[in-house]
Order: sequence, then C-alpha cells, then structure tokens
Amino acid sequence: MRKNRLAMAFALAFPLAAPTALLLSGVAHAQGQPPSSGAPSPDAQTKSLGIVTVNSGQPTSLPTQIPTTMEGITREQIEQTINASDSEDVLKYFPSLLVRKRYIGDYNHAILSSRASGTGNSARSAVYADGILLSNYLGNGVGGLSFPPRWNMVTPAEIERVDVMYGPFSAAYPGNSVGAVVDYVTRMPTRFEVHARAGYTSQPFDLYSTNATYRAWESSASVGNRSGELAWLLAFSHTDSDGQPLTFATRLKSSGTPGAAGTPVAGAVPGLNNAASPWYLLGTGTQYHSVQDQFKLKLAYDFTPVVRATYTLGLWQNTSQGTPVSYLRNAAGQPVYSGPININGLAFTGTQALGGGDFALTSQSSTHYMHGLSLKSHTQGNWDWEVLASLYDYAQDTLRQNAAGNPLPGAATGGAGTVADGSGSGWNNLALKGTWRPDGLRGAHIVDFGAQQDNYKLQYLTSSIAGNWLADPAGPLASNVQGRTQLQSLYAQDAWAFAPRWKTVLGLRAEQWRAFDGLSAFSASSALTYASRRENYLSPKAALSYQWAPDLVLKASTGRAVRMPTVSELYGATSTTNSQYINDPNLQPERSWTTDLTAEKDLGNALLRLSFFTEDTHDALYSQTTYDPVANRNISRVQNVGRIQTNGLEVAYSGTDVWTRGLDLNASVTYADSIIRSNAGFVSVPGDTLGKQQPNIPRWRATALASYRVNDKWTVAYGVRYSGTQYRTLNNSDVNGYAYMGVSKYFTTDLRVRYQLTRQWAAAFGIDNLNNYQYWNFHPYPQRSYTAELKFDL
Repeated sequence: MRKNRLAMAFALAFPLAAPTALLLSGVAHAQGQPPSSGAPSPDAQTKSLGIVTVNSGQPTSLPTQIPTTMEGITREQIEQTINASDSEDVLKYFPSLLVRKRYIGDYNHAILSSRASGTGNSARSAVYADGILLSNYLGNGVGGLSFPPRWNMVTPAEIERVDVMYGPFSAAYPGNSVGAVVDYVTRMPTRFEVHARAGYTSQPFDLYSTNATYRAWESSASVGNRSGELAWLLAFSHTDSDGQPLTFATRLKSSGTPGAAGTPVAGAVPGLNNAASPWYLLGTGTQYHSVQDQFKLKLAYDFTPVVRATYTLGLWQNTSQGTPVSYLRNAAGQPVYSGPININGLAFTGTQALGGGDFALTSQSSTHYMHGLSLKSHTQGNWDWEVLASLYDYAQDTLRQNAAGNPLPGAATGGAGTVADGSGSGWNNLALKGTWRPDGLRGAHIVDFGAQQDNYKLQYLTSSIAGNWLADPAGPLASNVQGRTQLQSLYAQDAWAFAPRWKTVLGLRAEQWRAFDGLSAFSASSALTYASRRENYLSPKAALSYQWAPDLVLKASTGRAVRMPTVSELYGATSTTNSQYINDPNLQPERSWTTDLTAEKDLGNALLRLSFFTEDTHDALYSQTTYDPVANRNISRVQNVGRIQTNGLEVAYSGTDVWTRGLDLNASVTYADSIIRSNAGFVSVPGDTLGKQQPNIPRWRATALASYRVNDKWTVAYGVRYSGTQYRTLNNSDVNGYAYMGVSKYFTTDLRVRYQLTRQWAAAFGIDNLNNYQYWNFHPYPQRSYTAELKFDL
C-alpha cells in the first residue's frame, strides 16, 4: 500500500507514468517537505495539490510547483510498451499530442501538434533536452524551409524520462510554450554502465503504382561511469533509413487540352486531389534514403555536495538523397521524365509539360553541433540558483537539387541545378534562474525568478550551378535570406500555500523582442532590407488548486502567451524549382489567453483526470500552402489570422493492475472545437475562412495503451491512436483527406512484445500500424511496419 500511495502522489503531476511509478524511488512530498532517511511520515505520503518534488534520477526542468496539467513517461515504460526508433516516438500515446513523423530519421517535417496547435505550427511548442532548447525558432512549420525540433539530438536509448506541461502556465518559458512544453531527461550514470541496442524496421508499402519494401537499420551504444565527484557518459548512434515516397508528380485533368499533341504515355494513375478535383498521379517525387550519426558527451562534476556543473556536447550528421520514380512509360516501355505528354487524349504541353521540378533529385548534407553548460545549486534551503547556457549551430548544411530545365535521366549525372546553404544559422540561449524559499521547504512561499536572453540567426543562401549540380561550387545568387531576432526576458512567480487545502501560483513575464538585419534577395540587384523592430510585452500567469477531498484535487490555470514572429516568417522569401515562400516583415506577434480547469480523482490503483481547456488567440501566425497548377509548384504565404477560439475537453485515465494483476492501462479522449472567428484575409474570396475549423486540429482524437506483464520476462503491449476529420486549408476546402496533399482521419493500432532473455539481454518484436491504415498529412504516413530489436545493458 505504501508503494501504491507513492505512485499515486507521483501521478498527480505525471499521470501517464503511473503504471511505472512503482519503479521509481521518488516521493511526492506534502507541503514541500524534504525526504527523510528514516521511515516516511504520514505527511510525506500525502498527495498535495499536484505540487511534487521528484527525488529519483535526473530532475526535470519543468516547474513541478505549478498545479496544472502535466504528463510523463519513464524509461521503463518506454522499453516495455513503445516501438521507439526516434525520440519523438515516446510521445505517441500522450493525450492530445501528435508528431508528424513520416519515416525513421525524419529530420525536416516531424512537427509537434498539441491541443490547439496543429502540425504546421512548430513554433507553438517548446521542446527541451535536459533544459537545452531543441525547438527550432528560426522558423515555423515547413513552408519554404523546415523547422521541426531537433529530435535527432536525443536517441531513445538515452532517455530516462519525458515530461510534458500543457499550456503556457509557467512564467519561466516564452510564448512558444502556448501549446505544450516537452522536457527530455537523459540518463547520467551513478556507476559504470554499458548499453547497446540494434534495431531493424521493414515496411511493405503499396500506394498508387508503388509497391516496394522500405527498410531501416539502427544501432546505438553508450558507456559511462561515476568516480568521486565526476560522472561522464559517451553515446553513439547510427541510422540508415529508406522511407516511403513522400511527394508525387501530378497534373489536374482540367489543365490538359484535348488533342494528339505530346508523347503518348501509359501508367498515369487517375484519382482525386484534396479538393476532390480529378487529376493524374504521374510518379513519385521524393523518397529519402538517409544516413545519420549522432554523438553525445555528457560530463557532470560536483564542486560541493550541493553545487554541480554539467556540460553536454551533441553532434549530428546527416546525408539524405531524395529520388523520384516515374510511373509513365512511352510506346517502347521506357520511363518518361520530361517533355510534352499525352494521357488518354489529353495533351499536357507548354507550362504543363514535364520538367526537372516534377521528378526532382535532391542531395542534402548536414553537420550540426549542440553545446550546453550549466552550473546549479540544490541546497533545498532558502536559496538555490542556476546558470544555463546553450548553443545550437548549423556548422554545415547544404541542399543540392537539379534545375527545372535539367530533368532526368540526364540530371542523374550532372547538369544545371542549385545549392542552398544554411551554414552559420543557429541559436543560443542564456538563462539565470533563482529560487527563494523564505522559510525553507516548510514555508508557505516558493519564489522562482530569472532573466533570459535568446538569440536566433538565419542565413540561407541559394546559388545557381550551371555545370554539375552534384559537385560544382556555388555560382550566381538565386536567393538570399538573412535575419536575426532576440528575446530578452525577466520573470518571477510565487507558489503560495495560503491555506491548508489551497495553493496558488502567481507569475509575470516581461519580454523585449527585437528583429533586425533582415534581408531578402532573388538577385544581386533585387535585395530588400527591412527596418529593425523592437517591441515589449507582459504575460501574466496564475494557477490555483484546492484539495476538495483526500482523493480529489481541483486545479485551475490561466496565462497569456505572446508568440513572436520567427526570422523565416519575417524575412524568409525563398524560391526553388517546385516551391515558393512569401514572407511578411510586418507580421504581428500572436497573442493567446489559455485556461485549463482540471479535476483529478484517485481511484486507488488508477488516476482519472478531466480537463476543460480554452484558448483565445489573436493574430494567429499561419503559413498556408497552396498548389499553383499553372506554375506547377507549391506557394506558401505567411499571414496573421484575426482570431481563433478553441474550447475543449480532455479525459485521461492511468491505471496499474487494472482488473487483473500485471495489466496497466493508459487512455485519453480529447474533444476540441477550434474555430476561426475573425480574419481580414481569405483564401479564395473574402470571408471564406470565417467559422471554419482551424487547420490540422481534429474535433476528436483518442489514444489507448494497454500493457500486460505476463511474468518477469514477458511483456505484451497494444496501442491505439485515433484522429477525426481535419483540414489543411484555412477555408476547409480540402474535403478529400485521403489524397496526396490531403489531411485524413486515422485509426491505427500498434503491437509490442518484449522478452527479457537474461539480466543483461532483452529482445523485442513490434508492428506499428498493425491494421495497415492508409492515412495522410500532406504526405502519406507509413503503412504497416515490422520492427525487431536486441538490447544489452550492463
């Protein structure tokens, strides 16, 4: 019973982790009481309004003093229940969360979605690893360039725990936290240890005229130790991944002209596009083969028993080749990649003829570095402090592509093209934090305060190459994007236990935002420079909790978040063979008020949570991508949307030994009514977005994860994920989600079976998308995939 009470106390802050909370030695202390070396007092075992202190493993950077909705998952639960090939996979079954991961190693589109933030809004969530920022606020979404979090800097084997806070309720985080804050806590050894993992995935894929099997191999190893005051860890990982085709060459039937012009071709696949208009799919446009390597060095040194310094070095390297395949065949049975064509008596000539942009070849090479340095005290007395500095550097980042006038098959060996160079881009962050406990841990007040500075620099130069796009150096300028933003912040918040059953947290964040050195150019003579901007904002926060009964906690949180425009949104005008991005230097920050009302009920061996959430956002920042059939390319334009109102309910259940010993169950259902209430802009005609559903936010979504511990060696887990109807466009005109460029509903199931061979060796077999549901988010998601892994721990 004692262990069960501790698990439930922990679950007040991290409900998803409840089934494995028994594996932790952490204790949630009532009234902020410190742990005792002897038998715990009755108070130490009492749940206290969801405000907890976790004393096992590496501490989370999330503010556990705030009584708001938080979820978490532990290393043990990940190993037992989730087929995790990438770090973002561990978020699969969190309530209301979705990562748009398209294939293993997806480095440029895996964007996090939350309750009222869709998969096109990467800048509306904050992802950290041990307090180091992984979110990429150089831009938002994937319009023009791509800006998902740098998930690849963390491997699943490193993870000790993942914690999530829903909403912008801590003054310690910028307005990008409006959707959710995710903190990866990675392992740090307390003794000598060695870990190794090998994984394999096979995905038979059948879509349109593509029928092939795509495979991925992964391996990782780490070694670490602690000797006296010094702890160290070295970790390596390698991924070799072939993803399924992601884009497709298309032609609207309406853009063809009846007649005999053009080369007669067979093999075009008829279908309907996302607006339900008839079109032909002519072949695959992009299928990535990616090879990635990651290296991690972590050092921790205890200068005194209460002062620790830590340093993290991360290195990530990636080479990716994007290749197309034409479905079209001429009379001789040879593939057709270029020129005027004729499909069933419809001629596609002139601007509708095939060119190098339809079947584009790409070659990307990246080397990124991450540094993190912190110095922190943990006296748990009157004062504690922390200094944290981090840097993320695009040391080398180039993307090569054949030109529109250089189609296959000739483009495979050279010819004209472009090279885009993002080297030198990156961000750095500095945070000074303090905690003041006027009367120690037993006092009524715990005050957190700090100062922060965040700097972002984007430079992206695209150059033409006349000779060999595969190897030649950059030639004349094709486009150039440069710019910087800076955010300087002061914050303070007080967790105040003002009555025996009551606690409140009051906070305020003051920010000064700057945007400067902006430049956009499409030639040496067409450069546009932009005036600097400087703006100030205040963001108040408040939370309140009440212990209604020994087994029932009520919590309310509210907060304002100001999400600043990113460098790319302000200045990032880009143009490539098959896409164009139109920037706006006068964008306004989006301003949101978010509220969460929650009731948590302790059911003995389970926790039941009901949350009502609402978000009112003004000047929402949106990048909308539309297909221009005349130019034969995707056009993205960033804009402010006047007002979006979201109201929703979320029910989450987390239980251990449910119905029978060994059966653990986590489940959630979310309803979100997210509607565009005002918007001066439009997609086709004025007013066509009013009353429409916010893109990429379904009204209904649900998750469930059941795991059964058969015995001390065997574990079986079965997961379910569901999302209802959603749209990608602001006017909801994309009524056909089951098509390339569409966004569909989905229902997928996953299976994992794990066997502990010996104390050191474990093996697992899994199937993701067991029911082989074909679903889309602009690109097709993976179909049924088989996974196998072997793991060694010493």
